[in-house]
Amino acid sequence: MTGTDGPARWSTATVYPDMWADPDDDPRHSDGPGPEGELATLHDYLADYRMTLRMKCEGLDPEQLARRSVPPSTMSLLGLLRHLAEVERDWRNWITDGDPLPKLYGDGGDFGAAAAEQAQVDAAYADLAREQAATDAVLARHPDLGERLGRERITGRALMVHRIEEYARHCGHADLLRECVDGRVGQ
Repeated sequence: MTGTDGPARWSTATVYPDMWADPDDDPRHSDGPGPEGELATLHDYLADYRMTLRMKCEGLDPEQLARRSVPPSTMSLLGLLRHLAEVERDWRNWITDGDPLPKLYGDGGDFGAAAAEQAQVDAAYADLAREQAATDAVLARHPDLGERLGRERITGRALMVHRIEEYARHCGHADLLRECVDGRVGQ
């Protein structure tokens, strides 16, 4: 810490000091050409943003994960994990014809009820993994990106792009939240 100014900026990277990890150590990037085709490209971007969010939460204890940003915001890294589990479920509701699944955390509970408890942290990670897998499984049955799905009649393409946008936006929030928690910076 640097006095009352908050945590000092730091990174594990040595090549580019404002990166999360050195390029050779970054698990999101591989050598060689990118994926072939639109669907594979969308899946690749989504996977990278999902991994980025998890990376931003790594190594933090429940108190750090639940730490709020700035009042009156209730945003925290734990809240982001819970929020993205909730929206994965909501997206699945958009593309199915049956009765909607209930909210995981109630109205506003994804952020507002996020508490510094290990059981809640473990549940948030489990909820997120389960909801991601369930939404992925439903979409896998509809590889035609132009197909209109569910009650909302949204195309698979629009939903995939929206998912990527949601994760990308929240990864930006996670960058700032993590820097406030312990000063770690990065891409």
